[in-house]
Amino acid sequence: MAGHSPLDDPDNAAHAWARYRWLLRWMGLATLLTVLAVDGWLYWQFGFVSIHLYIAASLGVALTMMLMAALMGLVFLSSGTGHDESIEYRLDSSHWE
Repeated sequence: MAGHSPLDDPDNAAHAWARYRWLLRWMGLATLLTVLAVDGWLYWQFGFVSIHLYIAASLGVALTMMLMAALMGLVFLSSGTGHDESIEYRLDSSHWE
């Protein structure tokens, strides 16, 4: 059975989700700067090869970084609020027999 989660309280949940959105905003800025750096490096190394190279590289870097930020942010949210500790998973010995 699951115990009471701290995220059940609306104030705790609002604070946790606000922190999550703050993290994603900063990671969005870091992603934008990284994409610009990668595109600049590609242009410096290869010149203007094709617009498709820059679109693919930008999307690949941006989607990878933002997916990582979203998933790690959820891990931090779950762990930082105590939601992980509210889950109990106990199996009695009769389950294995």
